[in-house]
Amino acid sequence: MLIRIDFQSDVPIYLQLKNQIVHGIANSELQPEESLPSVRQMAEDIGINLHTVNKGYNLLKDEGFVTIDRRKGAVVNEIPIKPSEKVKETLKDELKNIIAQAHCFGMDKEEFINECLSMYDEYNK
Repeated sequence: MLIRIDFQSDVPIYLQLKNQIVHGIANSELQPEESLPSVRQMAEDIGINLHTVNKGYNLLKDEGFVTIDRRKGAVVNEIPIKPSEKVKETLKDELKNIIAQAHCFGMDKEEFINECLSMYDEYNK
C-alpha cells in the first residue's frame, strides 16, 4: 500500500497516515494479520519523523484497527471491529460536522444521503 502525505495540508501528518491506513483496511488493501512496516521503516519510506508514525500507529491501536506486538509490530485486526463507545461518539461528532458543512454549502438531504451511500458501497465490493 502506498502512503501519500500532503505536506501542504492542514490535516496533521499523523492523521493523514492513520486515515490512509484505515482506508487500506476498509478496501482490503491491508488484510487482517498483515504487519504494517516498522515505525522506523514507515518514517523512512514516506520521509517523516518516526515519532509522527508512532503517534499514528498508537491512534490506530487505540481505535482498534491494529494490535501492536513487540515482535511483529503493528498488525491489522480482523474486521468488522467492535468500536468502543468513545470511538462511536467521535464518529458521530465527525459526521455532525460533515452534515453541518454539507447543509451550509446547500447540499440537500437526498443528495447527501446518495453520496454517502455511493461512498459506503465502494467498501462493500
